[in-house]
Amino acid sequence: MTRVRAIFWRVVALAILSAGAYSTWVRFTQGLGASTNLSDEYPWGLWIGFDILCGVGLAAGGFAITSAVYILHLEKLRPLVRPTVLTAFLGYLLVICGLLFDLGRPWNIWRAVVWWNPRSVMFEVAWCVMLYTTVLALEFSPVLFERLRWERALKVVKIIVVPLVGLGFILSTLHQSSLGSLYLILPTKLHPLWYSPLLPVLFWISAVAAGLAMVIFESGMSARAFGRALEFHLLQGVAKVMVLFLGLFLMVRLFDLGARGVLGTAFTGSYEMAMFWVETALLAVPMVLAAFRKIRANPQALFACSVMAVGGFLVNRLNVAVTGLEASAGGRYVPSWMEVSITLSLVVVGLAAFRYAAQYLPVFHSLKSEEVKEELPTQVYAQP
Repeated sequence: MTRVRAIFWRVVALAILSAGAYSTWVRFTQGLGASTNLSDEYPWGLWIGFDILCGVGLAAGGFAITSAVYILHLEKLRPLVRPTVLTAFLGYLLVICGLLFDLGRPWNIWRAVVWWNPRSVMFEVAWCVMLYTTVLALEFSPVLFERLRWERALKVVKIIVVPLVGLGFILSTLHQSSLGSLYLILPTKLHPLWYSPLLPVLFWISAVAAGLAMVIFESGMSARAFGRALEFHLLQGVAKVMVLFLGLFLMVRLFDLGARGVLGTAFTGSYEMAMFWVETALLAVPMVLAAFRKIRANPQALFACSVMAVGGFLVNRLNVAVTGLEASAGGRYVPSWMEVSITLSLVVVGLAAFRYAAQYLPVFHSLKSEEVKEELPTQVYAQP
């Protein structure tokens, strides 16, 4: 049965990659008009809303976990560092690939390095993403150096790892918030439910919450894929902090809506109202559930909470990037099948890259059998 399931998912992945390869050929030979439903009214669609805004946010677990370990000295979280950094590194590489698809002239992406415009938010985001991707590569390099047995290189990275983590925290804070700043120039176009002067703050808080939820989600998926027990007691601690940031996000969101006098638009019966409550429910439910110790002690329930939290984050970012702009644009944006196939292909490539990296590199720290027996609940988290 397991073999049949594996074959099924391989066939699905191959179909997605085949469709994505064809769409990629159309995109780079015939342009955006032939491969997307983007227009002057909708210059940013799925590739910006999902591939970039969501992709960068979901990778925020990288700077959150590494900062906790190397700056706050929470050594008990160290087993989570490598898989989390791998997730973040692959996430940023895929964000860059997604950006290349969206740019009208992707071959000019290097211009941000040469022609500076320090007053531009996009310039700041471009540089922060480039630098932070480099930081993630260096943070992950010890895994490769251990595999290749490059002792000298390993010693050098260990010496500079704390400054690297500090730099990564600063860069992440800058561009996670700056992604929200991109929409500050749209006060008359972005729906009041999502436009706010606090967008940079809200983007940062939601990124941390989603990044921590992604740590739990990725750990659960890894456990199922590799049939190994992960550090479930650590994930319960991560869940506590996730609850804190989810609550902080919803509190700031509610306060902002009330302070701007637009809370009533959440009860107008509109399409935007429905999407707002979908987003809010997906974030509030895991916040409430994971606040209870019994839920956090249940592996399946905790995994479900992480799925809901990630889903709520995705809906929130897509609401900002797409839903909130549809009314001012005078219509609905529906991505073409080529846009969808390219996005799904990037997801498949990311999952495959993580699987092979975890399979052939020392990504996971092993627990002693006594520790596994002592700290895992009766329901084993790592069920293949």
